[in-house]
Parts: sequence; structure tokens; C-alpha cells
Amino acid sequence: MHTSTFDEILHRVAQVLAGGGEGDADAWTALDEDIRRALRYGGLPPAPTWLPDGPTRFPEGDGTGRPGVERLAVALCGPDGRIREAALAYAGDTPALLPLVAIRCADWAGPVRERARAVLRAELSGPDSRPSEALGALAPVILRVAGRRHGDAARELLVQVLREGPETGVTALRASRDRRVRRLAHRIAVDRGLLSPAQLAATAVADPDVVVQDLCADAVLAAVGADDGTAGGAPLTRLLGARQGRIRAAGVTGLRKAGRAEEAEPFLYDRSPLVRACARWVLRQTGTEPLPLYRAACAAGDAMPDHAPTGLAECGDRATDAPLLWEFTGDERPRVRAAAVAGLRVLDAVRPGRLAPLLDDSSPRVVRETRKALRPWADHFPVAGLPRPAAVAPSPRVEGDATTPPPEAGAAPRRGTAAPEVPRARGRMRRMLGFRGVFPRPR
Repeated sequence: MHTSTFDEILHRVAQVLAGGGEGDADAWTALDEDIRRALRYGGLPPAPTWLPDGPTRFPEGDGTGRPGVERLAVALCGPDGRIREAALAYAGDTPALLPLVAIRCADWAGPVRERARAVLRAELSGPDSRPSEALGALAPVILRVAGRRHGDAARELLVQVLREGPETGVTALRASRDRRVRRLAHRIAVDRGLLSPAQLAATAVADPDVVVQDLCADAVLAAVGADDGTAGGAPLTRLLGARQGRIRAAGVTGLRKAGRAEEAEPFLYDRSPLVRACARWVLRQTGTEPLPLYRAACAAGDAMPDHAPTGLAECGDRATDAPLLWEFTGDERPRVRAAAVAGLRVLDAVRPGRLAPLLDDSSPRVVRETRKALRPWADHFPVAGLPRPAAVAPSPRVEGDATTPPPEAGAAPRRGTAAPEVPRARGRMRRMLGFRGVFPRPR
């Protein structure tokens, strides 16, 4: 390898080291692979070498026989297992290179793995260890290589340190940019009881990761009814005000355990189907049937909640409640019209000919719900712009007058509507194989 190429490798190492505190696991694993590839296929660089029967040499080191940080990183990633193993003796005194030590814990060479694990164990759980300072850069790399054949040992060590070590280490990792690290840190924090119900509720509402949200919301529900009783108050109320429907549903579910089941009634009209279902369950557990509440809300005129028609359809009766939903399709409020169309779809009471004018509604919300409700009739519905279901067969051809009204719900297609053409076997086989050169094109 030319000296200029080796200088480029050293420059790349310096760049990764400069950002090593940010815990970019992909940068470290890519550096390891790139250095090994360059050394294997680019010739021998002026790098440190170890001879089995000779002394250790570090050319261009610091004058004491110790390699520089960049050259030590190159040695830790080299293709020769003896060199990697010998370099680990110097890596323990170089905290910046501990991510490479974590990668070597999953090395394919047994002696290298054992020595790397000993170095990592000494750095994280030894008498002079300072795990809180090293975990920020180490944890993302350890979890990144945990899926490799020999990567489980380093992960087990990390979990042990987090479970038995100081609380500061877990707290620091909860704010990590790496998603895997944050999930592990929150899980261990919940298991160790390091977070109060108020902190759990705040994390469930504000965290961007859905896994962390659900983990913290479940922990709040588990704390409801505990000896301190704090989770049944403000933390549960904060879950009820979350933007995410799943978190609001968790809060509604916790109302029963907290003795606040009567507060579930307003959530019968929530925009989320999951929240509405949880509210109905809570009320039924206390002996309150939600259907009369829905019918009363839909009879309230202008005071009716926007999503009450959809909730009525979810637990109502088609013969009794469908006529009321049809009346709401002409309401002046777009949200109510859209909820009524969604309710008709839930009740299986859609009449395509009657619902078709809503495709020209002024509200995009109503148009979306109408298109969704009419989708099962797309093959026999001659309306421009209606989405047709994806299929292998070509689009059907409609014979006769295109202005003929479509069939009502449950009716069979009109005889004047031609059935879709069945594709020929050869054409279908060519599409399955992904190319057209297997069979000759029919003449």
C-alpha cells in the first residue's frame, strides 16, 4: 500500500475519533471493515507488526514503544488476528478506542474475543472503572454488533453494568441518539424503578419512539393503584391528553383501575377507534352500556361531538341507526359528514348510488371517506377518479350507457356489466417470472 493511501486511512481514523463521543455505531463498524479491506487488498502499510518470537515494534510511535492512537486503531482492525490480539494490550489505556474493543468482543478469532472481553470488563466493572463516562460511546456499538455470532457476551456485560451499576449510567443512556440504546435504557430504568410515574407519563407523551412510549405508558398503568397512588392522578391525566391515540387509550384503560371510570365517557367520541373501544370497555365494566350514550349524543343537534356517528356505528344496529347516519351525510360540518360516511361503511350500509354525490364534496376529508366506502364497488362504478382495486387482470369494460346508476348495496352486478377479462396463462406466467423471454409471444 502506498504511503498516501495509508495516510488516508489515518485521516479517516482521526475523523471517526473526533466524533466518537457521539456514539455513532455505524461509523465505527464501517471503519473496522474499511481498514481491514484496505490492509488485506492494498499491501502492507507502515503499520505496527508483531512477530511471534520477536519483540513488539511500533514504528513512528511516541518514542516509548507505545503506538499513536490512529496507528493503534489500524492495528485493532487489521486482518492478522495476532496483531489484533497484541494491540488490545494497549487499547485499555486508550478510552477513545473502546468502541473498537467492543467490536473485537465479537471477533471471529477466539483469543482476540477473550482478550477484548477482558479489557471491556475491566473498563466497565473493574475497581478503577468509570462506566458512566464510557457507556455513551460504547453502548451503541455493543448493541450494533450484538446480532453477530459472538456478540452476545458484550451485550450481557452491558446489561449487567446497567442493572447493577450507578443510576447515572442509565440516566445518560436514556437521552442517547441511538434508538436501540434508548430502548434498553428505558427498559432497565423501569425495571429498577428509577423513574417516577410523572416522569414515565412525560416520556410516554413526548418521546418520539413508539416502543419507549408504550413501555412508559404500561409502567404508568402498572403503578395505578399502588401504595402511593400517585399514578392515578396527574400522570394518568397526562396520558389522557396525549397526541398519540395509543397513549390516550392506555390512559382510558387505567381509569377503571384508578376508580375514575366515569371520566371515560367523553372518550367515546375520540377521533381514534382504539380510544373509543377502550372507553366502551371501561364503561361496560362498570355496568354502563355505551349505545344509549351514543344515541343521545347523536340526538343533541349542534352539540353533537364530531365523531359520535362513527362511534354509534361501531356498537349500533344497521336497521335502527343507519337512517340517522344517512341524515348526517348532509350535515353542514365536514367532520360530521366524514364520520357519518365512515359509520355507514362500518355498518355495511353503504348504498353506492346515494353516496356517490359526496365524491364532489368540498371537504377532502369527506371525499377520502367516500372513496374508501365505495372502493368495494370500484369494478362496477362508472365514476371518474374512483380508485380501482389492484389486480393482475386488466380493468373491466363497462358495456352500455355509462350514466346507468350503479347497483345498491348487496345487489348483484347488472347484466349489462361485462365481467373482467381473464388473462391468458402465458401472459400470467411471464409476469410471474418477471420477464418475457421464456415463452414466445403469441401471434
